[in-house]
Amino acid sequence: MDELFYQAVDLLKQLISTPSISRDEAAAADIVEQFINNAGHQTRRHNNNVWTIADDYDPSRPTLLLNSHIDTVKPAPGWQHDPFTPQVDDENRLFGLGSNDAGASLVSLLAAYLFMSGKERSYNLVFLASCEEEVSGRDGIEAAIPLLPHIDVAIVGEPTGMNPAIAEKGLMVLDAEIDGVAGHAARNEGVNAIYQAMPVIETLRHLRLPKESATLGPVKISVTQINAGTQHNVVPSLCKMVVDIRTTDAYTNEEPLARLREAVPQCRLTPRSTRLNPSGISPDHPIIKRMTILGAKPFGSPTLSDQALMPWQSVKLGPGDSSRSHTADEYITLDEIREAIATYIALLDGLNI
Repeated sequence: MDELFYQAVDLLKQLISTPSISRDEAAAADIVEQFINNAGHQTRRHNNNVWTIADDYDPSRPTLLLNSHIDTVKPAPGWQHDPFTPQVDDENRLFGLGSNDAGASLVSLLAAYLFMSGKERSYNLVFLASCEEEVSGRDGIEAAIPLLPHIDVAIVGEPTGMNPAIAEKGLMVLDAEIDGVAGHAARNEGVNAIYQAMPVIETLRHLRLPKESATLGPVKISVTQINAGTQHNVVPSLCKMVVDIRTTDAYTNEEPLARLREAVPQCRLTPRSTRLNPSGISPDHPIIKRMTILGAKPFGSPTLSDQALMPWQSVKLGPGDSSRSHTADEYITLDEIREAIATYIALLDGLNI
C-alpha cells in the first residue's frame, strides 16, 4: 500500500508539472501512458484518451470501468503558488493546478487498478484516463466509448470527499429569441422585443416541472444572458437570451425542452446541445451498498462530469472537495490520496456487480 501511495503522489506531481489545459493534454497523456506501460500493462490510446484492460478479460463477465480525466481548466486569478509547480506544505497539502480536480482521483483510481488487476475478481476491470472533460469536448471520452469493451458500470473519479454521488445534474443551454417590431423610440410605434421578453423571463423564473429527483430536487432553469437593441433611439425588433437548464435524473434532456416550449410558445428555444444528460444509479446497486457499509454517505451532485456522456450506469466517487475545484491555490492533502486508494481497494476487492 505504501508503494502504491508514493507512486501515485509522484505521478500526480508529474501531472501538475505538465500543463494540460483542455484540448492540449498530449504531454499529460504521454505521462500516464508511460506510467501504465512501465507497470507492465498494455495501453491503448485514441486522441489523448489512454486506457488499459486487465489481462484476465472475459467477455462473459460484467465489466467495471474506472475513469477520471487528465485535463484542467486554466489557472484562476489569485494563485499564491505557481500552479504548475507542485508544493507540499507543513499540513501535507499538495498544491497545484488539477491536484483536486481531478488529479488525485486519477492517480488513486490507477493505483487501485494496478492492485486489483492482479487479484482474482468476478468482473473485468478497465481503467481510462480521458481528456477534454472540463469542456465536454467531442474528442474526449465520447470518442473513446466506441473503442472500449462493453461496460456495465463505471466509477468516475471526481472530488466528492469519497462519498458516492448517486445522481448528477445534466446541462442544456438554450438560445432564446423573442420578436418585436422596430420603430422610432420617440414615437408611439413598434413593438418592443425587450418588453415582449419580460413575461417570458417571469414564466421561466417561476416554472416548476412536475417531477423532482429524490436526490437532486427540481430541474433548475436560469436566464443568464440577455441582449437586444441596436441603438438608443430604435425600438428593438429582437431580444436574444441564453437559458441555462440543469436537468435531473427525473428527466431526459429532451423532456424539459418540450415543456419549456409549451410554457413560452412566443419564444423560439434552440438547444446548443442535448448530449450532456443527467445520470443516476440506484442506492441498492452493489457499489453503493458497499460504500454505505464502509461509512460513506450517498448524495446528489450539482456539478457536471464525464458521467453526462456515459451510456451505462455510473457513480461519481473521489478524494478532495468540489469547492476547491477551479479555484486559486487548489490543493489535495496527501492523507486524502492515501485514504482514497485504500477505500477504492476495499470497495473493489470481493465486489460482485
